[in-house]
This record gives sequence, C-alpha cells and structure tokens, in this order.
Amino acid sequence: GHMRGLFMQAEDHMSQLEQRMFRDACGLFATGVNVLTTHWDGHDHGMTANAFMSISLDPPLIAISIAEKARMLGKIQASGRFAVSVLASGKDKIAWHFAGKPNPELHGLFDSLDGLPVVRGALATFSAEVRDEILAGDHTIFVGHVRALNWDSNADPLLFFKGKFGALEDTR
Repeated sequence: GHMRGLFMQAEDHMSQLEQRMFRDACGLFATGVNVLTTHWDGHDHGMTANAFMSISLDPPLIAISIAEKARMLGKIQASGRFAVSVLASGKDKIAWHFAGKPNPELHGLFDSLDGLPVVRGALATFSAEVRDEILAGDHTIFVGHVRALNWDSNADPLLFFKGKFGALEDTR
C-alpha cells in the first residue's frame, strides 16, 4: 500500500479536503457498532454510533461521544443516563434504523435494562449514569458509571471499517 500524509497547522480550521482525509484515516480504526439509547419524556430514543470505549474497571466507567448536532445529546443531558447496545454480526438493519434511516418493518427492538431501553439480541448491553460531560470540539463526551450489564459471548460482532459494516472471517 501507499502512505498518505497530512500536516495541519495548529490554529487553522481544516479544509473540506483535510476533514475528509481525517475522517478516512480515522475510518481505518475498525470498531464495533453500538446503539446508544436513553429514556426521556416518556419515550425511548436511540442512535447508532461507533464512538464507545471502556475507560476504567474500578469504578466501571465507559465513554460515548455524541455530535453537538445530534438530537440525542440533549436527551442524555436531560435524563442523566444512557445505555449502550453492542450489535451482533448481521444486525446491519438495526444499525441503519438508528442511523437516521428508519425501517418501518422493525418493531419490538428493545428490552429493558435497569429501566433503560437496550437492543434485544445485542452482544452486550450496558446501563450507565452520566458521571462526567466533556466538551470536545464539535462533540460531547459522556463518561458513564455502569450500573447494570448483560452479555452473550456466543455471537460475532458487527464491525465498522472504512465507512462500511462488516463481519469477522470465521476463524473458529
């Protein structure tokens, strides 16, 4: 393969080209795919995201990152709680559903975990209380204290790489 480089000035805003190169480079970090959820104002709300990480074992902390323009941002701020559902391979339809392309055929997608909606059949689910909120550029990072979790280690994960969903090669 060939190497591509980009050097950015410290104080300058990035051009559209530089933004695309930054996004493409970040897209080379393969991640799992998650549905972030909360319950607010009598309704369940969900959005697909790949920005999730475990932060600490003791106490059990996780972090998610949400764009300032996402409707979910204010809902998590208002409720003070969020859940993360790690999607299994083959659940692309659910990922798209919560990524702004709602599928009317999908219904009954949620189970409840500690009073929060989580995706039924997810690999792992975490319910968390917001502990810290960090403004970071055009995103807000929420650090959550995990209060409940469930997992099923028998399925493979849905992966996100180079802007596309994928799956692991079967190595078992």
